[in-house]
Amino acid sequence: MKTPPARSTFLLAALLALGAASAQTAPAQPAPAQAAPAQVPASADSPTGGILPLVSVGEKWPQEVESYVIRVSPQDAGKPLGLELYSPGFNLADYVDGRRGAGYFGDELYKKNEPFTTTFTLTGPGGVVAERRYGTGREHTWESLFAGGLSAGTYTLKVDSSGDGKNSFALRVASPFTLETSDFSVNARDTGENALLAARLSVPREWVGQTVSLINYDVDGAQEAETWVVQPGGKRVNLTTSDNGKSATDRFAITPDLVGDWQVYIRVLPTSKQYSNAIRYSFRLGDQPVTAVVGGFTPPPGVKVANQLLVDVVDPQGRPIPGASYALIGETTVRPVLPGGYVPVSASIIEGKANVVSPGEIRYQPGYNKLRFVARPPSGQLAVDAVAIYGDTRVPLTGVPFQVGGRTLNTPATVPLAPGDYPVTPTQVPGSTFASPAPGRVSDGTTGRVTIEYNVQTEVSLVTAPDLLNACDVTQLVAVAKTDFPYKLPARLRLNLPSGWTSDYPLELPGDFGGGQALRLKVPVRVCRTDTAEAVLDPAGLRTTGQARVRAPGGANVTRAVENGARGSLNKNVEPAAQGYAVTLTLTVDRTLDNVRLIDPLPAGATRGPVTVQGPSLASAVPQVSGDTLLLQRVIPGTYVLTYTLVTDQPADRVVTPPDLTW
Repeated sequence: MKTPPARSTFLLAALLALGAASAQTAPAQPAPAQAAPAQVPASADSPTGGILPLVSVGEKWPQEVESYVIRVSPQDAGKPLGLELYSPGFNLADYVDGRRGAGYFGDELYKKNEPFTTTFTLTGPGGVVAERRYGTGREHTWESLFAGGLSAGTYTLKVDSSGDGKNSFALRVASPFTLETSDFSVNARDTGENALLAARLSVPREWVGQTVSLINYDVDGAQEAETWVVQPGGKRVNLTTSDNGKSATDRFAITPDLVGDWQVYIRVLPTSKQYSNAIRYSFRLGDQPVTAVVGGFTPPPGVKVANQLLVDVVDPQGRPIPGASYALIGETTVRPVLPGGYVPVSASIIEGKANVVSPGEIRYQPGYNKLRFVARPPSGQLAVDAVAIYGDTRVPLTGVPFQVGGRTLNTPATVPLAPGDYPVTPTQVPGSTFASPAPGRVSDGTTGRVTIEYNVQTEVSLVTAPDLLNACDVTQLVAVAKTDFPYKLPARLRLNLPSGWTSDYPLELPGDFGGGQALRLKVPVRVCRTDTAEAVLDPAGLRTTGQARVRAPGGANVTRAVENGARGSLNKNVEPAAQGYAVTLTLTVDRTLDNVRLIDPLPAGATRGPVTVQGPSLASAVPQVSGDTLLLQRVIPGTYVLTYTLVTDQPADRVVTPPDLTW
């Protein structure tokens, strides 16, 4: 970009100013790690004049916004960024009335009566970190844009100028950070014999076999400046000089000996007709942009940092909070940027002029300010307990081991934890099963809760001894409840006796079982009929049965004869059945008989089920039942078996009644 022609007196003043501005080596503060050495060989006998100023052009420039990348690795998160600017504002005394002032840095305004501003904006994954707009003044200042730490991620610093002119500035960041860019503008302003370093490009071994392109734009011809690259080993390769408003490209096929650090230089020639020259550089691998390191400066001695803001973000014990930083809101407000969940506690002014708005906000006046925010880490609790479930009963359990947050504890326990979701791992308990509970959720200032539920496995048995006995003899019922569960559980064991079974002893027993101890109920019972008793374990609701059989009650026989010689005999047999008794009547006749009556008295209160008969098919032997009488209308010689079920509450010794036979 062209500027008005230089005069010899201007040139002398420029050389003197350049010597004062760029030959100084004593920094006011340590230079960042990526800053170039004070002397970098441009050729065998040509020292460098320092690092080239960057520039932002307000109008008529292909790159409207200058952009630089800062990468923060996880291991460097929270380290002070130390992003500082030299001459970020436009100095009206830099180039006035066609003359360069002392300390000339390249600021040039082409329309005096129009405003010119430059905005520096640092953004990251969370949005804007810091933003500041600079107008015009009459001095070159050294500004601190952002001194704090940043969380891991990629950040972008954008520089945008508005107005007809160009603003030269310099940038630096603290070690281990760097400023990287693939397309950027510089201001070549040295008309002496000094070479200025524009950028450093690192060529890795992975690029071998590919093509790297170095592009320069708008050098304004070979009489204005020369530019070159110093490759590994100190080899200098001249670059093509671009003409006014045009680009020049130099391509390099990467071989193993070109792997390493490349340094790009420019030197303004004595034949130049410009005080300063805005030039753009671009770097490509193939057709893709690749970044090089730019920036770094040593401010002149005695220059004080203007608008320096130092912010500490600490915990209640005064220790720096890892990953914490701060954000600038506008030009007068600062807020802490805290790791997830941290809560602001207080804000204070260590030095400077400011007002505390809240624990999370301070408003300050430009100048030197040192502020402090105190924040506490998020804290909550997780309460973990365990219960035994059997039936509808929940019994709290103590001393059951579990794991949470990498620790092993015993229930019940309340664990202080940072907010988040925490899986709880139970321990297997013998005699039970469990389902893994849902992770416990901890929020700041609250107590989450997790209950481990153990479903107890129990068993109940019932033994009858003896289980075969005579009618109305006494047997012993033994009901036992047990489990392998190591904790004692309250329970109640009870017996249900069927009709015909009686006992004078309690039929239930409350108590504890588990932990190696069984619950046992022994009851003597008088059994007068074959049936089944039941043992019930409450509250688990488990049931089991035990049977006792009563020997058959016996039977009775009767025989009848008539004058004509016909004979008939009747046998009665009674056996216990599933419900009541099975009665069998066996009738045998040797002649054809009519109206045979079987007299079968029922015990008191007894009922007779349906009567079935089996016998000769030619007989008319369908029984007609009337009270105690069973009538067979016609029988022929043979045997007839009649059966039915007798239901009665009478003891077994009263079940058998003697039959009779008539016709």
